[in-house]
Amino acid sequence: MYEASFTGLIRTILIIMLIYYGVKILFRLFFPLFIKYILKKAESNFQQQFNQNQQQQTQSSAQFNQNQPKPNTSKKVGEYIDFEEIE
Repeated sequence: MYEASFTGLIRTILIIMLIYYGVKILFRLFFPLFIKYILKKAESNFQQQFNQNQQQQTQSSAQFNQNQPKPNTSKKVGEYIDFEEIE
């Protein structure tokens, strides 16, 4: 059977503290870099989607303009009448 010693307990506590503070320091160093990487990747994805949507809209508007007949501008619509209220 194993017996717990005071030096083993202190050693374990020091190892746990060393790991905790090591992870904390590494997190402070690398977390901002990780966030910048994620934001750049998201920005490029949004930009790519925006460009694709713009291309689709220009293509659909070009097709829409081709399918519509040209309005006849020489057509006379009529005379404009201004109505007034009678009291």
